[in-house]
Amino acid sequence: MNSPTYQNIKNILANGSYELRGQFMLGSNYTFLVDVQHEGESIKAVYKPSKGEQPLWDFPENTLALREVAAYELSEALGLHIVPVTVYRDDGPYGPGSLQQYIDYDIEYHYFNFSVEDKQLLRPIVLFDYLANNADRKGSHIFFEDETKRLYAIDHGICFHEEYKLRTVLWDFAGQPIPDELLAPLSSTEGWLSLFERYLSPNEIAALIQRAEELRQTKLFPQPIHGRRSYPYPPV
Repeated sequence: MNSPTYQNIKNILANGSYELRGQFMLGSNYTFLVDVQHEGESIKAVYKPSKGEQPLWDFPENTLALREVAAYELSEALGLHIVPVTVYRDDGPYGPGSLQQYIDYDIEYHYFNFSVEDKQLLRPIVLFDYLANNADRKGSHIFFEDETKRLYAIDHGICFHEEYKLRTVLWDFAGQPIPDELLAPLSSTEGWLSLFERYLSPNEIAALIQRAEELRQTKLFPQPIHGRRSYPYPPV
């Protein structure tokens, strides 16, 4: 089969047929590797069915897959393109869930052994994580694609809570000015309600927009808050 172009990836994920290849055994939620085929093209993808999610005390049940898609939409709205293409499907082999483009990368090369130069490329993820209110940014959730060396970030199921939940290993730029090119997309959030209403509650969307407004005002990367846990566990 021909290799799909980037423009075709979302169409394949949204409309293709699944073939299960295996299960990822690490992690608390059920996650599967699948082949997705559509009109003669095929890609690997990560399928996270909603009914395979372990309940969390502070997040509504069966919403983590929706948050995965919301993270992709936020990345695209900001022009960052750091989250692999992700869609929500109602017809998965184990029920509704998220379907995300699979990226090949070196699992041994992660935040904790990135070069100094590569760590300097992480500012977009820091901005994204604050806006998404990422409660679990581990070092292994950030990587560079093998072939293109493009930066990616994954695992966004516990994001977008209306209460402040940011837990991350990425405090490298805390208190530093946010580059103008990263702030520019925050000047217009009028369309965010319609963009996220399928995936998030009204209160969660309002909190997201409020965080964007805070960054527009401060123009600084966030700092850890004294008296609360600001790092995920485990960190990798």
